[in-house]
Amino acid sequence: MVTPSEQMRGTANPAFRFLVAVGGENQAAFTECTLPTVEWDVQPVKEGGLNTYVHQLPGQRKPARVSLKNGVGRTALLDWYLECMEGPPTRKDITITLLDIAREPVIIWHIKDAFPVKWNGPQLQSDA
Repeated sequence: MVTPSEQMRGTANPAFRFLVAVGGENQAAFTECTLPTVEWDVQPVKEGGLNTYVHQLPGQRKPARVSLKNGVGRTALLDWYLECMEGPPTRKDITITLLDIAREPVIIWHIKDAFPVKWNGPQLQSDA
């Protein structure tokens, strides 16, 4: 019988469960992914003569951001970020795939017209 540790031997680190593809090509794997909260600004409007009620009208939609942490992979994501910092942002479609322990897709999110807005370099520790 094959033990779980033998099954994992020769495969990628199971902690990297989020696979990110840009333009249909896999670029990196991440340990953490925070998907956006979609939210509207609400504008309170007081109506004259009706002092007990304030209308709540929808305003603009707040921008949503995806956060990816602790990634390993190709440099294409960093190259894309640097390209966007030098000129107008290039929007691309990205796909985020959640993988199970056997590295099989569980759920896939498609994000259209994304562009990078922030990059944090790696945090290195020698005692970890």
